Amino acid sequence: MNFFKKIFSSEKKETLDKGLEITKTTFFSKLTKAVAGKSKVDDEVLDNLEEVLISSDVGVATTLKIIERIEKRVAQDKYLGTEELNEILREEIASLLAETNTGNDSEFIVPSTTKPYVIMVVGVNGVGKTTTIGKLAHQFKNAGYKVVLGAADTFRAAAIDQLQIWADRVGVPIVKQQMGSDPASVAFDTLQSAVSQNADVVIIDTAGRLHNKLGLMNELSKVKRVMQKVVEDAPHDVLLVLDGSTGQNAFEQAKQFTAATEVTSLAVTKLDGTAKGGVVIGISDQFQVPVKYIGVGEGIKDLQVFNKFEFVDSFFN
Repeated sequence: MNFFKKIFSSEKKETLDKGLEITKTTFFSKLTKAVAGKSKVDDEVLDNLEEVLISSDVGVATTLKIIERIEKRVAQDKYLGTEELNEILREEIASLLAETNTGNDSEFIVPSTTKPYVIMVVGVNGVGKTTTIGKLAHQFKNAGYKVVLGAADTFRAAAIDQLQIWADRVGVPIVKQQMGSDPASVAFDTLQSAVSQNADVVIIDTAGRLHNKLGLMNELSKVKRVMQKVVEDAPHDVLLVLDGSTGQNAFEQAKQFTAATEVTSLAVTKLDGTAKGGVVIGISDQFQVPVKYIGVGEGIKDLQVFNKFEFVDSFFN
């Protein structure tokens, strides 16, 4: 099961390696302690490994799944040395990610059959939602797409202003109204504008509030319904942005949003500067939603299409 005979794009891979450096160093420091003095993988090593994975924010359910897979490998091979544990862990985590993340994992592309391709972005305030939208717009524009932004997070004046700054920086049009306007109305206007401009990609920012689940559900449902008056099958992607540096809190946010609306993909931000990169593995597995993008730095190019093989290679290399 060799997933790793691949040639990775050097610039992107270097950024990813650097972004995951703290996660990797912390994880392997714990792993080294877990197998210290042991020559083979036994129950004690597996118990220690379970503790390492959970404390690395992989999550309990996903950790138990990984441990179970390793137990099967140990049973099959009868004797398994601790020096082989890294490679087995690497293979099993890659296999787990491959079950959910089956789509494009190298380019910023959208289906050529859908125009405009509408992305509705959800997530709480402070996770890097607006910044992710700006960086996405930059990457899509660089890929040759005509992009339109919609400022439908109308409950914070700062959200509208911030998106305007990104639109100016990237050089793409933005549709906005006054603070306090109906978000669905902004989404409607954005799609009308995008259709009239023959745009390829529309990215709609939505309110970053986790009030009660029913309120959130009603709000997002209304935005969807109104958008469908202009583009029948919109949105084509509901992208949930999560802050990877918050660890278990990101799990809770994913739980709330997946219960409130049909989330179809994830962007996990702020993976640089944190030891909690394992959260990507757990969230992808637990919610069975593919991770589409990851943020590994503050630069405009530091939002990457999530490549499961590159990620695991950077994590373990």
